Amino acid sequence: MKVLHVYPESNHLIQRHVMMLTEGLRQSAEVYTASKGSAARQIITDREPDIIHVHGCEQLFLLRTLRTAHKEGVRTVITPHGQLEPWGMQQQDNKDKVGRWLMLRDCISSAYAVITLGRLERINFEALGWNPRLEEIHNAVTTNATTQQEMCSKTFAVYQKIIDSNTIEQMDEDSVKTLSVIIKAGITGDRRWISEPPMTSPDWRRLLIYAEQENIRNYVDYGINILGLSTPILDTEHICAYYPSSYIRPRPLKELVGNYQGDENAYIVKMIQQIHKQPLLLHLIELTRELYRDSIDDERIAELLEKKSLTVYAARLMQVLAEQTQLDEGYMPIAPIDDKRTQQIRNTLKNHLKI
Repeated sequence: MKVLHVYPESNHLIQRHVMMLTEGLRQSAEVYTASKGSAARQIITDREPDIIHVHGCEQLFLLRTLRTAHKEGVRTVITPHGQLEPWGMQQQDNKDKVGRWLMLRDCISSAYAVITLGRLERINFEALGWNPRLEEIHNAVTTNATTQQEMCSKTFAVYQKIIDSNTIEQMDEDSVKTLSVIIKAGITGDRRWISEPPMTSPDWRRLLIYAEQENIRNYVDYGINILGLSTPILDTEHICAYYPSSYIRPRPLKELVGNYQGDENAYIVKMIQQIHKQPLLLHLIELTRELYRDSIDDERIAELLEKKSLTVYAARLMQVLAEQTQLDEGYMPIAPIDDKRTQQIRNTLKNHLKI
């Protein structure tokens, strides 16, 4: 993990806080510091940090650093150090207040987490309603209520929570491809269905955490077992992460559309109807399993899809299934379509866990 701390060198209390964090985190992370915007930009370019931790929010270069980080896709944390307290904002010139307030709100709302240093600061920040991902970690520089070790440990826990959020966004292409191979093995239960072998060393931590957050860990574990892959022991159920405010842990399709009764072809169309409302990877896997059944009648499904005006959507969905679950074309009831709206389905899946 690479962390860049950006702070104003003119504020000695903040500087001491950053130095204390830097010293305490060196054994757990690769730590860099910058007290000027130009230095921060250079480190972002040269070192490609995983997290940028901005301290304070009065200086313009700090807000610009947050904007640069957001543009570059680097995850950010901000510790305001009391500079968003009501009495601090009242001291600013009225002509600057509105513009700066809007810029602050935009920068802080896009941060992965905000760390306040005490209860009162937390209460006042909550009243702003700018960012729900709020943590409270006492400052060992200004209070004896905590220690440097405790402060650093809690701060690192926030960093890890950020790293463990929306992990699909951070996975390399080979690891994403390996996930689809594992999913196919988990669906079919037979490695002979796999046309190309998966990587033996993908980004296991991110892959398994993503599987947990999408509620597909059982399929992934079974696929890993079928393929005979070795994975690290990871209790993903108890790993902390940040989620979008709209996130609800995916539930099996049968809980949403009811159990299968009689006509399996009609049941598949009901599954596609539900996926049309909100595409989720779990539901794509469940649909793929059904499509592999010998009792499926492609002509009957096509007829039912036409009656529900779902033919074109289902064709786009077949293309996405080919990519996400490696559904073979011979098991698709209709031919796949790849167009702009197919990309919208991909984006919905990709952004399900996006903050």
